[in-house]
Amino acid sequence: MMAATLMTDGEIDEFFSRLASKLPEPKTELEYSNPFTLLVAVVLSAQATDIGVNKATRRLFAEADTAAKIVALGEDAIREHVRTIGLFRTKAKNVFALSQILVRDHGGDVPRDRDALEALPGVGRKTANVVLNVAFGEPTIAVDTHLFRLGNRTGLAPGNTPREVEDNLLARIPARWLQGAHHWLILHGRYVCTARKPNCAVCIVGDLCHFEAKTG
Repeated sequence: MMAATLMTDGEIDEFFSRLASKLPEPKTELEYSNPFTLLVAVVLSAQATDIGVNKATRRLFAEADTAAKIVALGEDAIREHVRTIGLFRTKAKNVFALSQILVRDHGGDVPRDRDALEALPGVGRKTANVVLNVAFGEPTIAVDTHLFRLGNRTGLAPGNTPREVEDNLLARIPARWLQGAHHWLILHGRYVCTARKPNCAVCIVGDLCHFEAKTG
């Protein structure tokens, strides 16, 4: 459900100011040690929980934490490591293939380039945005189900598609909050502004939100 009205510029600034005061240095909950392991973790996280991905990648990354090592490990072994994750066969195939491409075309490094990232198997715009933001400090915003919901529900940046919400978020969020915006929003959506029943009673930005059907 969309909010009835848009949040004002002042409300948006205060919205992120409060989230930042509660969590000054927001971070992804995926475990990684370098841009490559981050990329692999994000690819594996599609339609899966971060907790589930972390359980699988601890074992995988202990054996192979670079593209070259993943290629040497082989697709069959990758598949065994990630078989507890949804769509594990396709994801193992993509991880192996993207690693081959990184070794062949990028010297084993993860490129700091959207087009090059999105050309990799299993990598779409959302995954590329996460890698660019987390690994390289780019002010990108990856719109998952949580951000799509919050963008519409709160009146922050309504849109009919993830790309529309992304563009509206980038246009409306003050520059000083853009680097951490994705993390603040995903964590707020994951733990407070949940899909079925938002926990409005404990929400620190509830008075700024334009959602009409607030709870508690």
